[in-house]
Amino acid sequence: MTNKNGILGLTIVLALISVYYLSFTFVSRNIMGKAETFATDSQGKVNPAKKQLYIDSLWREDVYLGQTLQEVMERELSLGLDLQGGMHVVLEVSPVDILKGMAGGNARSAAFQKALAKAGEDKKASNSSFVNLFVSAFKEAAPNTSLASVFSNSGNRGKINSNSSDNDVKKMLNTEINGSIERAFQITQARIDKFGVTNPNIQRLPGKNQILVELPGVDNPERVRRLLSGAAKLEFSEVYLTNELASGLDQLGKYLTREDAAQKATAKPVAAAADTTKKTGLGGLAAQLEEKGADSTKTDSSALAAQSAALTSLFVPMPQGLGVYLKDTARASAILNRPEVKSFFPADLVFMWDRKGTADVKNQLILPLYFIKKANGQAAMEGDVIVDATHDYDDRGRPEVTMRMNGEGARKWRTLTARSIGRPVAIIIDNLVYTAPTVQGEIPNGNSSITGNFTVEETKDMSNVLKAGKLPAPTHIVEEAVVGSTLGAEAIRDGVVSSMIGLVIVLVFMFAYYSKAGWIADVALLINLFFLMGIMASLGAVLTLSGIAGIVLTIGMAVDANVLIYEGIKVEIEAGKAFRQAVTDGFKHSLTAIIDSNVTTLLTGIILYTFGTGLVKGFATTLIIGLITSLFSAIFITRLLLEAQIKKGKTFTFYSALTKNWFKDNSFDFVSQRRTFYIVSTIIMVIGVGSFIFKGFGLGIDFKGGRSYVVRFDKDVETDDLRAAMKTVLGSSPEIKTYGGADQVKITTDYLIEDTKPDADLKADTKIMEGVARLTGNPGKIVSSSKVGPTIAYDTMISAVYAIILALVANFAYIFIRFKRLAFSYGAVVSLGHDVIIILAIYSLFNGWIPYISLDIDQAFIGAILTMIGYSMNDTVVIYDRIRDYLADDKARNESLPTVINNALNSTLSRTAVTGISVMLVLLVLIIFGGEVLRGFTFCMLLGVIVGTYSSLFVAAPIVVDLLQREKRKQPVAVVTDTTSPSALSKKIKA
Repeated sequence: MTNKNGILGLTIVLALISVYYLSFTFVSRNIMGKAETFATDSQGKVNPAKKQLYIDSLWREDVYLGQTLQEVMERELSLGLDLQGGMHVVLEVSPVDILKGMAGGNARSAAFQKALAKAGEDKKASNSSFVNLFVSAFKEAAPNTSLASVFSNSGNRGKINSNSSDNDVKKMLNTEINGSIERAFQITQARIDKFGVTNPNIQRLPGKNQILVELPGVDNPERVRRLLSGAAKLEFSEVYLTNELASGLDQLGKYLTREDAAQKATAKPVAAAADTTKKTGLGGLAAQLEEKGADSTKTDSSALAAQSAALTSLFVPMPQGLGVYLKDTARASAILNRPEVKSFFPADLVFMWDRKGTADVKNQLILPLYFIKKANGQAAMEGDVIVDATHDYDDRGRPEVTMRMNGEGARKWRTLTARSIGRPVAIIIDNLVYTAPTVQGEIPNGNSSITGNFTVEETKDMSNVLKAGKLPAPTHIVEEAVVGSTLGAEAIRDGVVSSMIGLVIVLVFMFAYYSKAGWIADVALLINLFFLMGIMASLGAVLTLSGIAGIVLTIGMAVDANVLIYEGIKVEIEAGKAFRQAVTDGFKHSLTAIIDSNVTTLLTGIILYTFGTGLVKGFATTLIIGLITSLFSAIFITRLLLEAQIKKGKTFTFYSALTKNWFKDNSFDFVSQRRTFYIVSTIIMVIGVGSFIFKGFGLGIDFKGGRSYVVRFDKDVETDDLRAAMKTVLGSSPEIKTYGGADQVKITTDYLIEDTKPDADLKADTKIMEGVARLTGNPGKIVSSSKVGPTIAYDTMISAVYAIILALVANFAYIFIRFKRLAFSYGAVVSLGHDVIIILAIYSLFNGWIPYISLDIDQAFIGAILTMIGYSMNDTVVIYDRIRDYLADDKARNESLPTVINNALNSTLSRTAVTGISVMLVLLVLIIFGGEVLRGFTFCMLLGVIVGTYSSLFVAAPIVVDLLQREKRKQPVAVVTDTTSPSALSKKIKA
């Protein structure tokens, strides 16, 4: 093998990278285990607050290779919500409320209300923007009314006027809605940071007015719903200066001193909590306050030193006042909110944190603490007075923010700024301080500028924050999934068990089939698995249950490359070549088939990743990475291992005593009966189409919208009894299916699905539990739930259709490029279409007949269909590659086209069987041990492997025979002198 040392070096580098990144996972898991042990009481219950305290104490501390715990957790291989529990939410900014706010009083007109209602209905079945739909509807309702007459008002001054064209107004509306989405995204980020979730995932979905939020480990869905829904609350408040609170801080110091003394006397030290008194190096806070005017003459030096130590263990002096190390904020909040501590300070004082922290010289994050003045709990001003805010540059070229207020706001702002000259005024959203600029002078007209040491990005963010108070832009939850921690723990168990069993079965099968050569393939498979996990960790990928399924399936499909290589080596050995030469030629001749077959699967994986979400995207991520590592392991690692054996002078066979004569000298006639198989397939597809029309499909909530609940009971439950109970409380019969066992069901309903009120989800949950409670003597609980709104369902369906069409087009194009004959492309695509229709027919015909397996059409089904397309193409391409080789071989010159293709099919039969058996074995393991979430997904892929193998042999290849014979008949006789010569035909095909 050329460049052997380079390949060996690359392998070592990949191994080191994998070890490095996987080590963060082990370190993180170890620390989380210690945190849980620390927070577990004598009864075995974990105190979440105590666990979070442990984590906070190490969050910015070096724990591994100079990395803080935060950095370690960012580099670990994270678990998805389905493995650790948590909540997945898609938020949608309400364009209806934004348009109403921008129209002002004109929003009450009949034409405006009618247009809003029609746009809302049209949006359920359209990908167009809400503004475009609204404008079309408004023109229908009021054809002679210009948009400028509706939206030209003081609030939109400077953007449009009464003479603006409809296109200008439409552009302005789209711009404002996009800005509202960005503001909502920033506010959501701040709310999630405040929520205190470890490793949240927050993304703005491209091309949509939606925000994706994933919160691992949360166990209070209603709190999350309240936190994420609704418009932001923008406030302006005065701020107490630190020297004005010297007396209260002095009392707090005494209080903390007494508490520290009591703790030292009675309690053991908190493990891992850092002693910040040694880290600040800032001296006594009490002494610094004394310089600012604090009266500490009555305190002796030892008492003052003790108070100083107590205060500096909690606070850090900062230019704006005080701050707290991030790891200590949980402790600080708990202390500051104690009633006895609040009594030390003025009654109108409220403690608030800054939105973002500042790192000190040792990279320890400090969060500024503000002492906000709120008389009777009310801020001096609220954000509804803001008319507009923009980012700009001042006369010195520095980034600044300008804001404009209405008349009422200008009056209040004048009063507030007059009494705050030289003092800060805090700008607050959702009880987090975004900035607190110092007032330079009285501002009489409501037009203000905020300057400071800002970047352009910071001024953009701040102008967005101020505009958040201008318009009501509440966010609504349009998609939601809640996975209980119990279900997550079960998913981990099922995933680990299925992975280990699947891996062992494949390893044993390879050894049983190939004997000694099998263990070399097994070592390559294990190295492949190691590289797969390492690369996933290095890319920051999230391991989900579907990702585990992808790993198991990758192991099964990784066998394919090794099988192609081994079968190629067997052919070379049977041709009489020496062992070393047979290995070299076997790798060389199998490379084309390996590359072609894996590229088609890779194309499908990319499409899965692009169009999929949730389960499908997790599976696609693992599949794509697994394909790449499988190719590397099969082509290079297997070669290195084989050549190491050759260097030692060892040779061995590529079969065992049991499999020596399997698939040897096959002479099956696949082609002559092709019309029979055409008829059989056609009959099945016709029956399937009839079932599509008259019976239809069971649609999951991904495609029809609705709410879905998995409910687990203490004992087995009769679905008919539960359905009757649910009809009583819901008013209609929901869909109820046994899910994973007789004691667990999935309930699907459209109850309150279009209700966007914040309490709609809680009402629906309550109704479900009310119905469950009607089954006396058999208590049940919701272990997971999900919600998909009508708009999301439509988008998902359209994306699924695009994904399938794109997969077919991409594979058609690739086959044409590689084989340069339309016959091969047509055969492949017709075969894939055949496979999809057959699977759909089975899902339609047998829906509701197969127990414990969901035959609903949903995102998981689409993912399985696309994976099946990839596998079927993989199988077909290997056969096509062999057909191409046989047609170009001079040995075929005396054989007919059907005979040549039959020989090619027989020569690949061993590969087809070994790969098919390997993949089916691991899929069966997933069905049995992988858990209910994956059972329907895996069942579809198992059907796909069976149907795909059938179509590759009996549909794709025979179609090539028919099309090539048709091409031959259409060609002029003069092109080739001997038109009956298969050799001439093969040369024409090759050309």
